Amino acid sequence: MTGPLVLGAALALLAAAPFAGARALRAQGALWLGGAAALLAPDLRVGALAGLAVAAAAVRWLPLRVARRVAWVGPSLVLLVFATCLLMYAAPGSPFAGERVAAPQVEAALRAQYGVPESALGFFGVYVERLLADGSLGPSLRVQGRSVADLLAPAIPVSLGLGLLALALAVGAGVALGVVAALRPRSWLDRAAMAFALVGISVPSFVLGAAGIVVFALALGWLPVAGFGSWRHLVLPALTLAAPYAATVARLARAGMLEVASLDFVRTARAKGLPESTVVLRHALPSALLPVVSYLAPAAAGILTGSFVVETLFGVPGMGQWFVKGAINRDYTLVLGTSLVYATLVAGLNLAADLLYAWLDPRVREAS
Repeated sequence: MTGPLVLGAALALLAAAPFAGARALRAQGALWLGGAAALLAPDLRVGALAGLAVAAAAVRWLPLRVARRVAWVGPSLVLLVFATCLLMYAAPGSPFAGERVAAPQVEAALRAQYGVPESALGFFGVYVERLLADGSLGPSLRVQGRSVADLLAPAIPVSLGLGLLALALAVGAGVALGVVAALRPRSWLDRAAMAFALVGISVPSFVLGAAGIVVFALALGWLPVAGFGSWRHLVLPALTLAAPYAATVARLARAGMLEVASLDFVRTARAKGLPESTVVLRHALPSALLPVVSYLAPAAAGILTGSFVVETLFGVPGMGQWFVKGAINRDYTLVLGTSLVYATLVAGLNLAADLLYAWLDPRVREAS
């Protein structure tokens, strides 16, 4: 009964969230944050105390803007787990099918041992019960003797570090190209920046990665072909991930800077005789970056999910390899654990981008 109850509660909370008042949103956000703190604690007693402390602090100090976003995260994660269960069970194959077909009694015993019922709804209930009771992502169904947490623990910092590095490169290079192009409209710099943007948007990441391997690893020998162990191994994967998003950021920054440059407060700053660098950096750039900040959330999501292909191409031991192996081997718990971690990271980056937007634009801050 746990599965249907949790699913029904998640649907009810999602349906009620648009109509909830400030007090209800803060209470719901505090509930989800306290539950997350309890699940992350090392044991039940510490988890209960940590959950209560976090929930009480959230009710007292959590800003309404953050509470409103957090209120959507918990139910969304529940629906993600349920949808993933449905998709895994709809796909052909079984986690216990090998080269030789197992006898029905053997498969039934394995299903009972690992907690894998015949139906998707039953597995959803078992998984949610295990997650709520133990805070555990469960054992891997195909990697014997290893839990999902054991497999993902060393991979999460790798994927997160690679993703954040690629995001930083994309934003830094894209903003610089866009601002330079906007300050020199119709010049060769503008045309070169937009040509780079067109190539970056048009060419898929696996093509860029393969071209980078051929040129910088095989032909010039500057960088390793694949693997992980030093900063040199991160250069090609990070650039491959960053290039398409840097191209989009460059176009957004250029358009934003051209629009802001014609506004009254920028003309007033120039009329006061301020240096051009001060006008651009202090007056024009914060407003010009608003479209870029709005794009950060989908860019972060795209970089994290796009790392599946890039990590496999360059042999980076991140979460992408486990998601691909889990999907191929029908390792249900491994796919669910990887999906949950990715979804949590994307939700956190979405919230960070939203707060940054509010910090840059006082109108949004006052409206929330």
